[in-house]
Amino acid sequence: MPFTRRRFIGHSAAALTSAAFLPSVAQATGKDRIRVGAYVVGLEAAKQAGLDGVQIGIDSVADALDISKSETRTKYREQMRATGLPICSFSIAPFCRFPLATDVRGALWLGQCVDAAKDLGVTNILVPFFGEADLQIDKQIKKDEFASVVRRLKDAAPCAKDAGVTLAVENMLSAEQNLQLLDAVGHESVSIYYDVYNTGKTQKYDSPAEIRRLKGRITQVHYKNGSAYLDEDRPYFEAVTAALKEIGYGGWIVLETSSPSKDAVADARRNGEFVRRLFA
Repeated sequence: MPFTRRRFIGHSAAALTSAAFLPSVAQATGKDRIRVGAYVVGLEAAKQAGLDGVQIGIDSVADALDISKSETRTKYREQMRATGLPICSFSIAPFCRFPLATDVRGALWLGQCVDAAKDLGVTNILVPFFGEADLQIDKQIKKDEFASVVRRLKDAAPCAKDAGVTLAVENMLSAEQNLQLLDAVGHESVSIYYDVYNTGKTQKYDSPAEIRRLKGRITQVHYKNGSAYLDEDRPYFEAVTAALKEIGYGGWIVLETSSPSKDAVADARRNGEFVRRLFA
């Protein structure tokens, strides 16, 4: 199912236009300072926690994702208006069970998410490659899946650019392997969503060195630390933060953190305040 512009338009709902208030995209993603968001709480809880915005998970599995429906977008638009906070990114969670490389709905889902992102002022879409979608085995690239992903991202990228959206790839690959992926796609609208836990803790890569190697290719970043608070591993996060500062990163730091106290708002506040101190 080639993801041509004609197919994109045919299968995706037309992006809605609205004069309703939406938080400023420039304000949310400007390079003047780091913004701290979360993937673990909704917009109202993020406001209570003193955060700057949220990442939204696209979790439904159907030919038409929930985010493609006008009532779902209206709900998010109303929440953004009420809280004054933006959605900093979408994450297409179904791709972990129904991989972009092999599932025939991949192009359709990308198109629907790009339309929704344009409508809601979201500039980044996390395209995940975990679980069944992992692009490597024993740290070696799965060549067939890799080639298929390159083709599909290459097909989708021009439409993402037209919508002002970046397709942000998150995976378990090394920096060198990710550069190989980005170079094969060869489009400015495809970049890396960098998760400092997956790389440094799970894969045992040298995350600060990897970040420096990916200078200019990282569009958004996850901070997480398993079941602990971020500040309980201060030296590690000081090191990755120093690397992000060195490469001039100025986007969102998104908390994908746990809640040790079972108070999601309080724990998001603690982790968010720690991140701000790191970047101060």
